[in-house]
Amino acid sequence: MSDPILVAKAARAGAGFTDLALLPRLANRHGLVAGATGTGKTVTLRVLAEGFSRLGVPVFLADVKGDLSGMARPGGEAPKLAERAQQLGIALAPEACPVAFLDVYGEAGHPLRTTISEMGPLLLARVLGLNDVQAGVLNVAFRAADEGGLLLLDLKDLRAMLEHVSENAAALRARYGNVSPTSVGAIQRALLALESQGADRLFGEPALALEDLLRTDLSGRGQVTILHAEKLIRAPTLYATLLLWLLSELFEQLPEVGDPEKPRLVFFFDEAHLLFDDAPDELRQKVEQVVRLVRSKGVGVYFVTQNPLDVPDVVLGQLGNRVQHALRAFTPRDQKAVRAAAETFRANPGVDVERAITELGVGEALVSFLDEKGTPHPVERAWVLPPRSRLAPLTAEERAQVVASSPLRGRYDAPVDRESAYELLQRRARATVAEPAPGGRAAPAPRTVGTEAASALGKMAQSAMRAAGTQLGREIMRGILGSMFGGRRR
Repeated sequence: MSDPILVAKAARAGAGFTDLALLPRLANRHGLVAGATGTGKTVTLRVLAEGFSRLGVPVFLADVKGDLSGMARPGGEAPKLAERAQQLGIALAPEACPVAFLDVYGEAGHPLRTTISEMGPLLLARVLGLNDVQAGVLNVAFRAADEGGLLLLDLKDLRAMLEHVSENAAALRARYGNVSPTSVGAIQRALLALESQGADRLFGEPALALEDLLRTDLSGRGQVTILHAEKLIRAPTLYATLLLWLLSELFEQLPEVGDPEKPRLVFFFDEAHLLFDDAPDELRQKVEQVVRLVRSKGVGVYFVTQNPLDVPDVVLGQLGNRVQHALRAFTPRDQKAVRAAAETFRANPGVDVERAITELGVGEALVSFLDEKGTPHPVERAWVLPPRSRLAPLTAEERAQVVASSPLRGRYDAPVDRESAYELLQRRARATVAEPAPGGRAAPAPRTVGTEAASALGKMAQSAMRAAGTQLGREIMRGILGSMFGGRRR
C-alpha cells in the first residue's frame, strides 16, 4: 500500500502535533480546496501535487496566475518556509518535480490542441455562447459532416461545413429540420470573435494524446503537467470548457479500474466557479456525470475555488477530501458561505468550525480527509506543510530549458494540416463548376452583357417582335437571344 501524503499538522494541547494525511487509495474520491484570495490555497495545491508526484501519480493542473512554474525547481529559499517547517518539527527537503508545460497559444509551453470533432457540438456551443436554435444548427453541421465522411479538425473546416449546410438547407430540411441562414450567420460571427482572441490555435493537429498526461520519469515520479493559463483565463468560458473537455476525454477513453491502490491521474480544476457560471442544464448534467463516474477510471478531481457555494450541491457531495482556508464574512452571501462550509464538515467537539473559518491565518486550514473506511475524519484546525519546490516562478530562460528537455518535445510543436472538410468541400465545388456538358465537352461559360448593351438589345428585340412574322424577323430574334443567353444560332 502506498504511503499516505502528509498535508498538514494539527496542534494538540500539550501533545505536540498530529499528522493529517491523505490516503492514496481514497484520493480518487475527489476533493475541494477552498478559501479567500491570499489564504494559502495555492500552497495547499502544491503540497498535494508534490505528494502525488512522489508516489508516482501523474498530475494535471492549470497555472492561472503564473506562480506554479517554480515546481520545476527545488525550493528552500524562503525563510518563512524554513521557519514554518521548524515550528511543525519537520525536515524541509528541497525537491523539484518532473514538469511539462502546455500552452494553448504555444508561447510558454508545448502547444495544446484538440480538434473540432473531439470538442463536440455541446462544449463548442458553450464556448461560442450559442442559444438553443443556433446550437441545433451546429448539431446539424456535425451530423452532416459525420455522415458525409468529412473531418472537422480546425475552424476553417467548421466554417466550410456551415457554409455547405446553409447552401444545401432545402435538401437537408427533410432529414435534419430547418436550417436558418440567420443562425448560420450568428455562428460564423461567433467563430470570428473566437478567432480574434487567438483561440483558433486550440483547434488543429497534432491533438493532445491523453497518454502524455499519464507519464512518469525514470525515477518513477509522476509527471506534473502544468497548463500555462495566464492568457487563457482572459477567456474564462474557453478556459473552463477546455478543462471540462480534458476531463471528459479521460472519462471516455480510460478503462475501468475500480479503486486502485493509488490514482492513475489527479486533476486539479483551479477557478472551478468558471465551470458552473451561466452553464446550461445539459452541461451541468454532463459535469455531474463525469465527476461521479470518473472515479472508477482511477482519476481524482480536486476543485480549487474561493467559495464552496461556487460548486453545485450535487458535485459538492462527491468531494470527500477537503481543505478549507479562511473565508471573509463581509456580505450576507459570505456569511451564508461560512455557514454552508461549516455544515459540510464532520463535527468535532473541540472545533467551532463556523467561528474558526473567519479566524484562520495564512497557511492555516480546516482539514478533513477520508479514513480507511471511506468515512470523513472529524474536522481539524491545522497548519499546511510548506512545499518542497520553489515558490518563485521560473524565469523565461529557465522555462525554455524545461521545455527543451521535456519528453513532449517535438510531438506537438509543428502544426499539421491534413485533408479534411475544407479541402474536400473545395474540391467538390471545383468539380461541380468544371462538370462536362452532354457530348463530352466542358460546358461553355455563359456570356453576359453589360447594361448599355442590354438596353440596345432590348430595342432591337422590340423591332424584331414587330417583324417576327417575316423570315428576317425570326433570324434577328435568334441572334438577340443567342447574345443574351449564351446560345448558338442554328
